[in-house]
Amino acid sequence: MGGKDLLVRITTFSQRLGDGVTGFQVAMMHRGRVTAGGRSMAHAVVWSCFVAALLGWGHGSQHASAAPAPVVLLTLEGAVSPATADYMVRGVKQAADKGAGLVVLQIDTPGGLDTSMRKVIKEILASPVPVVTFVAPGGARAASAGTFILYASHVAAMAPGTNLGAATPVPIGITPQREPEKAPAKPAPGGDSKQSGKAEQKDKDAPAAKDSMSRKQVHDAAAYIRSLAQLRGRNADWGERAVREAVSLSAAEARKLKVIDLVARDMKDLLDQLHGRKVTVQGIERTLETAGADTLRIDPDWRSRLLAVITDPSVALILMMIGLYGLLFEFSNPGFVLPGVVGAICLLLALFAFQLLPINYAGLALIGVGVAFIVAEAFVPSFGALGIGGAIALVIGAVILIDPEAAPGYSVPLPFVAALAAVSGASVFFVVTMALKARQRPVVSGREEIVGARGEALEDFTEEGWVRAHDENWRACSTTPLRSGQRVRITRIDGLTLSVEPEQSEGGKS
Repeated sequence: MGGKDLLVRITTFSQRLGDGVTGFQVAMMHRGRVTAGGRSMAHAVVWSCFVAALLGWGHGSQHASAAPAPVVLLTLEGAVSPATADYMVRGVKQAADKGAGLVVLQIDTPGGLDTSMRKVIKEILASPVPVVTFVAPGGARAASAGTFILYASHVAAMAPGTNLGAATPVPIGITPQREPEKAPAKPAPGGDSKQSGKAEQKDKDAPAAKDSMSRKQVHDAAAYIRSLAQLRGRNADWGERAVREAVSLSAAEARKLKVIDLVARDMKDLLDQLHGRKVTVQGIERTLETAGADTLRIDPDWRSRLLAVITDPSVALILMMIGLYGLLFEFSNPGFVLPGVVGAICLLLALFAFQLLPINYAGLALIGVGVAFIVAEAFVPSFGALGIGGAIALVIGAVILIDPEAAPGYSVPLPFVAALAAVSGASVFFVVTMALKARQRPVVSGREEIVGARGEALEDFTEEGWVRAHDENWRACSTTPLRSGQRVRITRIDGLTLSVEPEQSEGGKS
């Protein structure tokens, strides 16, 4: 074998060991020269293998000692709302920016808004970081919108004692009446039929809404969850049943029917089971490395918390009433400024919240009319007609403002409605009471108040003279002679002249 061939083989062998060319060059520099055969070439081979082995060992030790990428934990408790959707979407983006190896979305939700749910799912599907949805702790649920999010995740997991399902969409507004129907036939265990043509038969057995809009929503939701199931390789038939028939499953049953991938006791157990699992992210297969990974919890920031507060139906309703009352007070009393500023800010926040919430605009209109009637009661002498009508309109509007069946987790609590009715009734009662008392009081200003008032003669006179009344001197006339200092009572006013008569004493004498 020539020296040149030996040099090529040594170089190739060194490259296979990792960075062997550098090792070989170091060896050559150390030996000083390369000759075709002989002891110098043998020594070069030994040195190159030794250096390459050291470099390969160091390279491998660096990989072995490198800690796995952190795991980002996001939590969702409550309804899927614009605030929680904003928090989860920004959390997934932050996980990608931080170089996280995995995002765990721990949820416990009764459902929520369709628009917010789809926003979260779009972010999960586009995420470069694998997303695991974990229904936990024990007793939690992933109902309605939570089921869709679970199906969309790269890995679906549940804790023992949890459930999912009941994903039938409900139209916003007044729930339509449904005709009585026969109970659907009990499906075969598993519900994992391979024939997609059975969807039409399931649709016939499932409760059908009377109006076409409800049917469109059900069909759309069924197709959506089926597409997510096919994307992630989960039980598409059961997912469609969850939409059409509102069925639910426990964690163990969901694992058995391949609705979810894992059942884990807690976060540590979940990460242990995920280690080494392969998932497909944006068309690329990846192996999860979660053993010993640090967990980085991302909590909602001030923006998400503020959005969650103002999108609460009760808070939004209070902001609206403060805004309306503040603006009405400012318009009726120009110059105070503060009520107008506070009212404008509160009203804009309320309108922003209502724009994000699934509200019934008839209820919103009734609330506005009720507030206007209550305010008008203070200016129009209706003796309670406007105020009572406004209170009734306000209560009815608050009750029908949001349908709790249409938006699970969103409603105006009945205790709040009762308190609103009590406050409105008390304000109306106060206004009416004050109006009645004001009506019974004597007039304290103007010409009407002068008649019947008392005064004092400033001089002796028989027909015309001067009297003092209300700390003012008046020209007066009297049919009865009067003496200076005598008490008189005003009987009539004619221009700037008063008609007076002597005031009768208790004994009947003047």
